[in-house]
Amino acid sequence: MHIKKCFTAIFISSAFLSAGLVNSHAAEAPVQQQKVAKPNVVILATGGTIAGSAPSNTQMTGYKAGALGIDVLLQAVPEIHKVANVKGEQISNIGSESMNNKIWLKLAKRINELLAKPDVDGIVITHGTDTLEETAYFLNLVTKSDKPVVIIGAMRPATAISADGPVNILNAVNLAASKDAKGRGVLIAMNDNINGARDVQKTNTLRVDTFQSPELGYLGYFENGRPVFYKATTRKHTIDTEFDVSNLNDLPRVDIIYSHVNDDGRMAEAAVANGAKGIVHAGTGNGSIHEAAEPALYDAAKKGIVVVRSARVPNGPTIESTAAWDKAGFVHAGTLNPQKARILLQLGLTKTNDPQKISEMFKQY
Repeated sequence: MHIKKCFTAIFISSAFLSAGLVNSHAAEAPVQQQKVAKPNVVILATGGTIAGSAPSNTQMTGYKAGALGIDVLLQAVPEIHKVANVKGEQISNIGSESMNNKIWLKLAKRINELLAKPDVDGIVITHGTDTLEETAYFLNLVTKSDKPVVIIGAMRPATAISADGPVNILNAVNLAASKDAKGRGVLIAMNDNINGARDVQKTNTLRVDTFQSPELGYLGYFENGRPVFYKATTRKHTIDTEFDVSNLNDLPRVDIIYSHVNDDGRMAEAAVANGAKGIVHAGTGNGSIHEAAEPALYDAAKKGIVVVRSARVPNGPTIESTAAWDKAGFVHAGTLNPQKARILLQLGLTKTNDPQKISEMFKQY
C-alpha cells in the first residue's frame, strides 16, 4: 500500500511538471493564483411561461404565466453565480401576449440606463414566448450599447417536470457574460441555440425548439454551456441605428392587415379611421395585394399613411415589382415578417413619414 501511494504521488507530480504547473522551486516560492473578477449581469424579468405556474408538474398548458417573481427564478438556478455576479429586477409580470408599448419603452430605457454603467457587463431578459421575437427586434433597434443583451423564455412552465427555463437562464447568463457576444446585437438563447433578433421566429406552438431562423440560420450554439458563434448579421443594430426612445412616451400606431381570398379593403379603411399612421400589409405570395383591397391602400397612401408590403408567407423577401404598388410609394419589407416590419415602421415614423426615407431604413435594418 505504501509503495502504491508513493507511485501515485510521483505520477501526479510528474504530470504537473510536464504541464508546467510545478517547478523545482515550488516549495520555496509557491505560485500565487490571481483572482479574476466575474462579470456583472443584470436579469430583467417581464413574466411569461418561464415564470409560469401550474397545479401539476405534468401540466404543460393552461398554466398561469408570470406567476413567479425574479427572485424565485434566480433561486432555481444557483449555478449562474459561478458564472457572473447576478442581480435581478422585475419590470413586469405578464403573459407576453399582452405586451405593450409602455412596457417596451420602460424596458428599453432601463436597459440603456444599466448598460451605461461601467459595472454592468450584460443584460438578460426573461420573457414570454408569444411576442419574444418582437421585443427582441425592438430592443435590437433601440439599445444604445454594444454590450450583450440576451432575451430568453420557456415553452414549459417553471413547475413542469422537465421545465426548459432553468437551462435557458444558465445559458443566457453565460452568453451575457461572454466577450464574444459583444457587438452582435440582441440575442435569443433557447434550446442550446443562439439566434439573432432580426431573423428569429417562433415556429411551433408547443415544441421547445420553436425559436429558429428558418432560412438565414442560427448565429451559434451552446457547446457544453459555452457559447460558440459561427455567423454574424450584416444588418445595422443597437449603437449603429438612428432610433432614440429616451424621450418617447408612446409609439405611432401601425396596424397589420392580413390578406386573404375576398379581401375587400375594409380593414385598411378601419385602420385609417382609427388613427393608424402606418399600415403593414401581410400579402399573399410576394406581398401581393387583392385587387379589391388596392383602392383603400392607395387612398391611405395619399393621406400620408405609410404602407409597407410584407408577406404572410413564412420565408423569403418581399421585393420590388413593376406593379402600381411601387408607383404608389409602398415600402417593401424585405425579409422582415409582418410583425417585425411593423416595429421598424413604428420607429421609422418617429423620425419621418417620407416613404422613400423609410424605404432606406428597411434596406439597412
